Amino acid sequence: MHKPVLYKEIIHALQPRSGGRYVDGTLGAGGHARGILEACAPDGFLLGLDVDPQALAIARETLAPYEGRFHLAQASHTTLGEQLASLRWDAVDGIVLDLGASSMQFDNPERGFSFMQDGPLDMRFGINAAMSADEIINTYDERELAEIIFKYGEDRDARKIARAIVNSRPLHTTGGLVAAIEKASPRRGDRTHPATQTFQALRIAVNDELASVKKTLPQAVSSLKSGGRCAAISFHSLEDRIVKEFFKEQSKDFINPPYERIYEVERKAVIKLVNKKPILPGEEEMRVNPRARSAKLRVIEKL
Repeated sequence: MHKPVLYKEIIHALQPRSGGRYVDGTLGAGGHARGILEACAPDGFLLGLDVDPQALAIARETLAPYEGRFHLAQASHTTLGEQLASLRWDAVDGIVLDLGASSMQFDNPERGFSFMQDGPLDMRFGINAAMSADEIINTYDERELAEIIFKYGEDRDARKIARAIVNSRPLHTTGGLVAAIEKASPRRGDRTHPATQTFQALRIAVNDELASVKKTLPQAVSSLKSGGRCAAISFHSLEDRIVKEFFKEQSKDFINPPYERIYEVERKAVIKLVNKKPILPGEEEMRVNPRARSAKLRVIEKL
């Protein structure tokens, strides 16, 4: 069973109300969406987006009790503005973005996200990804692989791992990739599995995750009504840094002092930070759902 991360915190942050319009830009199995629809009864409406057709099928079953109060689309959150326009929505009351892969994607060996189970090297969120992890692993040269692993995985052994991958090719399964990584970077005694950062790096590269976040956040802020809120959950430092810096920049005034011209374009703050520091899962949630341990929730409100 998929456990939505920071579920209570998301519902508390968005404060859904009857008649409100909400967006779940990373629908997954529909856990957060179900909570939002429950809270905005009887006539709140939700738009759910996901690039994964399997996720949409599961979410449709999860949300069946709320039929008539939601619209689901197989689309990326990077098309948020376009999706809202198709519904003729000018603005919304709340948006949730649960970034990264979902638990059910990790749990399915055929998707290739997890180094804990053997399966094909895929890692695509949806069928429209430019290339799979298999193609990257088997066609990129050693320098390109090292750059991906270091940039997106922040792994100090990036060069050694890249060299081991090239020397072990062809690699078409997660098990084969894990074996190559373990040989190059055993790290005996480390709590983190040596394949963790490489798998993260490949997943980010395959789905262009960081660029997607950068493209979505401005659309999310501009789509909110005054008083509307956006809640974004990230699971690694690169993603969280993007969310943190964008929200921080949008929460500042850029007004020139008298007789000085510091800013070419002046503007007042667009949003306010609901929480200055990220909201983290509690001990009980981390115990029940270990994947929640790296989650960070940041919430903003449109001014």
